[in-house]
Amino acid sequence: MTEAHSTDAVEDLIQVLNLEQIEVDLFRGHSPDVSWQRVFGGQVIGQALVAAYRTVENRVCHSLHAYFIRPGDPRIPILYKVDRSRDGKSFTTRRVVAVQHGQQIFNLAASFQVPEQGFEHQAAMPDIPAPEDLPSERELRKAVAGKLPEAIAKHFSRPRPIEIRPVNPQHYIDPEPMEPVQHVWFRARKEVGDDIALNQCILAYASDMTLLDTCVRPHGVSWVSGKLQSASLDHAMWFHQPFRVNDWMLYSQDSPSASGARGFNRGSIYTRDGRLVASVAQEGLIRYHD
Repeated sequence: MTEAHSTDAVEDLIQVLNLEQIEVDLFRGHSPDVSWQRVFGGQVIGQALVAAYRTVENRVCHSLHAYFIRPGDPRIPILYKVDRSRDGKSFTTRRVVAVQHGQQIFNLAASFQVPEQGFEHQAAMPDIPAPEDLPSERELRKAVAGKLPEAIAKHFSRPRPIEIRPVNPQHYIDPEPMEPVQHVWFRARKEVGDDIALNQCILAYASDMTLLDTCVRPHGVSWVSGKLQSASLDHAMWFHQPFRVNDWMLYSQDSPSASGARGFNRGSIYTRDGRLVASVAQEGLIRYHD
């Protein structure tokens, strides 16, 4: 995969997020042709946030809360219906429902705020190796591609818009049990500019990557075995400060609990200079079929 292919993947992602407006508060989104069985959850989060932003002026998203209801079908468009729940003096609230085949597949509530100043504090960023000192996820996947089924190997080798460098990776094929903690550096592979809304929507897309893996790390299982059934159930995100997704960011994740075939995961996203710019929480389905 060349650098040109990687930057093309970023352009493709921006186009995927560039929804078509077909009526007032009604938008249509498409999925990339990656020959996968279902729509990537981060794509739906990002597109739904775009739809909400298209109905808001001069305000910035500070939080979103979403539920995945049904698997998305990548073969057909997704309709996003926006409900203008409230326009207040400081805060604006939107609800977005994603529909396919006449049924809800996803819904999202997002809150936007007029920028203002106030008290500030944050948790410190973990002290971990720099991204330049780590192999990329693509290099790690390439090392095991020959041992994987053809469909998975092809999926592994496709151009991706987000470059990932895990700090403490777990082996894809023969994973050993590890602590339910992982740290991942990531960035968009191409400059995307300073637009706050676009950067937030791309970060929302990326925030669904690697997070669910955290809760299965202690159990020594991998989705490439075909025995692990996993899917995001819900997703919450808080944006604290502006950022640029083409700069390296650290995704520090942990999973405090797994039970009832569900795993709970948390993530803190830092800029390279240590600013905490976003927080994430997600619960996912994790079933093992022996």
